[in-house]
Amino acid sequence: MIHSFIFSEGKLVGRDLELEALRLVHGDKGLIVWVDLDNPTDEETKAVLEGLFQFHPLAIEDCLTPSPLPKIEDYEDYLFMVTHAVDYTREEKFASTELDLFLGKEFLVTFHRTPLRSVNALIERLGKNVGPGPRGGDRLAHSLLDLLVDNFSPMLTALHDELEEIEESVLRKASDQQLVNELLQVRGDFSKLRQILRPQREIIERLARGDSKMIRSTLLPYYRDLRDNLARLDETVIGYHDRLMLAFDIYLNKAAIEANEGIKFLTALTAITLPVMVIGTWYGMNFDGMPELHGRHSYFIALGVMLFFTCLTWFYLKRKKWF
Repeated sequence: MIHSFIFSEGKLVGRDLELEALRLVHGDKGLIVWVDLDNPTDEETKAVLEGLFQFHPLAIEDCLTPSPLPKIEDYEDYLFMVTHAVDYTREEKFASTELDLFLGKEFLVTFHRTPLRSVNALIERLGKNVGPGPRGGDRLAHSLLDLLVDNFSPMLTALHDELEEIEESVLRKASDQQLVNELLQVRGDFSKLRQILRPQREIIERLARGDSKMIRSTLLPYYRDLRDNLARLDETVIGYHDRLMLAFDIYLNKAAIEANEGIKFLTALTAITLPVMVIGTWYGMNFDGMPELHGRHSYFIALGVMLFFTCLTWFYLKRKKWF
């Protein structure tokens, strides 16, 4: 599906035009064009990316091929960016959606395979036509990226809540396989999030420094603010990840303590039965030459010795708090 928005002097003057009308509008230097490709067909993709805007074949290839990491490429007349929107639910866990942007001085083209809250929110905001509208592609790109970054916060809140539940479970419950699975799942979610945030932060850093001629100097403070927001998010994720690893270490220590307690109990049980085993084995050899076998009270003496050393071992281990 192709959505298009035409702006003149900061006002929305056209929407969802046909391709031929878009071609005429794109040639008008006084207008700002945003074309959003929302899960488009192959024909729509080719008509817009190749036919209408004539982007570089490598940029189109990168756009159509899913990329696990954000990236940025600077072409002569536009910037190509790969960003990722993220979402998190208890049912579906961590999920990310790629959002590709072609940013020119007077246009913005976005491409995504699934609906995105940030894109829908910007469309709704522009449709109301409230306040000053965008006067350049860089302003449109900033608004979209700002909404995309804002959507990280609810996901971080959900991950924080699950992290606290895991910490409580680690301290309260004994070790079990379900808790291990939860720890590994959340650890993987944090790793994926860090893998996305760090390169995305570097992309915004590059834009905030003014390295690209597609970003006007008046927009640099806005991109610096966006960079700072991403930096705070990155630091928050690092802190949560450290807390998770601490919980994981506590879990491993508890599991080791529980294993040691089991080994200690078995060792104590073996030590208690040792006198009985030694004496019983010794006098169970049935040699005729053993004088103790022919004594009148040999059985009771052996039994008494076994009971004495067994009780002595039990009291010793009890004093050492082995059980």
